Order: sequence, then C-alpha cells, then structure tokens
Amino acid sequence: MLVFFDLPVVSKADRRAYTVFRRFLLNDGYDMIQFSVYGRILNGTDAAQKHMQRLLANLPSEGSVRVLTVTEKQFASMKLLVGLPLFQEKKVNAAQIALF
Repeated sequence: MLVFFDLPVVSKADRRAYTVFRRFLLNDGYDMIQFSVYGRILNGTDAAQKHMQRLLANLPSEGSVRVLTVTEKQFASMKLLVGLPLFQEKKVNAAQIALF
C-alpha cells in the first residue's frame, strides 16, 4: 500500500497536523520511500481493508492524501531512475536468509 500526501504547512496548526499524520504512518509500520510517499507491505486484501480504515480514521482535515494498492510483483518492477536505493529496498538473496 502506497500513501501519497501533500499537506499544508503554513500555520502552526497545519504543521502540527502534518507531524501527527506522518508519525501515525511511521508508528503504523509505513516506510518513507521519498518525501510525502510512504509504503507498507500487507498480507492480502483483508489487511489492506484494515489499514485503509486506520488511514481514514487518522486523516488530517486539510490537504491531499491518496492511496494506491499494488502487488509485491508490481512494486518490485518499479525502477529507480535517479538516486540511491534506501536500506529497506536492498534485495536479499535466498542464501542470505536465515531461518530460526
């Protein structure tokens, strides 16, 4: 699930709403992909519906927030055109995975 947002930060109340929403995303398990774009891995449509409800309950009163749900295969096919991949995006070989 990808969350894209553009929130106003003009007044002190706007900045507070931005901070509260961003902290909600981070505390709910989302990773920052780039500024104002956060992503979270989900297990199936039930989890997607659950997290959509959580997002709806924590939306700021102003601004623009969008959600896009993609499959893991679609997300993996995303190309990084400029910049370096984040630590969370580095691929792990099967030989590097240890089971306990």
